[in-house]
Amino acid sequence: MTVDPAAPWSPADPLGEVLGDLRMRGTFYCRTEGSAPWGVEMPALDGCMSFHVVIEGRCLLEVDGQSYPLGPGDLALVPHGRGHLLRSGPGAPISGRADLLPQDYLADHYSVLRVEGGGERIRQVCGVVEPERPGATHLLDLLPPVLLVAAGESRGWLTVLLGMIADEVRQDRPGAESVVTRLADVVVIQAIRGWLDTAATGPGWLRALRDPQVGRAVASVHRDPGAPWTVDRLAREARMSRSAFAVRFTELAGEPALRYVTRWRMHLATVALGRGARVTELARRLGYDSEAAFSRAYKRVTGVPPGTVRGRTDAPAAPAALPPNDHGAGTTGRRCPVVPAP
Repeated sequence: MTVDPAAPWSPADPLGEVLGDLRMRGTFYCRTEGSAPWGVEMPALDGCMSFHVVIEGRCLLEVDGQSYPLGPGDLALVPHGRGHLLRSGPGAPISGRADLLPQDYLADHYSVLRVEGGGERIRQVCGVVEPERPGATHLLDLLPPVLLVAAGESRGWLTVLLGMIADEVRQDRPGAESVVTRLADVVVIQAIRGWLDTAATGPGWLRALRDPQVGRAVASVHRDPGAPWTVDRLAREARMSRSAFAVRFTELAGEPALRYVTRWRMHLATVALGRGARVTELARRLGYDSEAAFSRAYKRVTGVPPGTVRGRTDAPAAPAALPPNDHGAGTTGRRCPVVPAP
């Protein structure tokens, strides 16, 4: 039986669809064990997210000169690939970059790092993950430089997930890497979902996505960016009149609907070009009649022709809404994923 997605009784979860884009790849996990004083540097990794969960003891996370104390059960997500420091306390010496320090590799994607200073004990789990789907970067660009989930806010899900990750790694069963990767998806999604529940967002695509009617249209654009979108068609997706939809969309997103469609397409194109996609193929996939039409639209939105971006992993993604968010700017480190050799 086929269910018509446009039927009025069909469930709609536009925000859930965006969260569904958060699939991870290139995962690497490190279990840190040791005692104070200690300190390690986490390198900048373009396109990656890092997360740190304290199991026992306390430490400081330092990002862009800001310090964030972490205690048992706390989760910190660094979503924009920024380099950062972890140390036992203020002024604790930094031993070096975490990926270059001696450590025990239990598997290709898992290691144990021991840092002994003789003081208070520390146990924590760190992970590096990369979003698999280009649409996910649109959501991640909105996140703050550090996203914190305090032990009391996780409601037990973090303990359960970390226990499952540890069990998979310890037993090294067939398919363990795939299971751990999917569990990392859930860790990141849960953290971001918690932020979405409490974040105060102004005008922008996320505010439009949260709207029960306009959100349907935004989700449809995200799902099929190459469709021949018009204001009339988007209004039908939202089950609103054309005039009411146009006013409501601009009010929520801060720009007209079709401008948003173009910006979303160019956002996806920039990510795909950075990974080596061909301009001709992108033009077809994103709904343009010719490579020339796509190239004109791309340059109009981004200010540069698409050929100058192709293959550049450091190319900034085109904003899909105004004003552009700069949380993701400034990463100049290595490209994710990084799996150090044992």
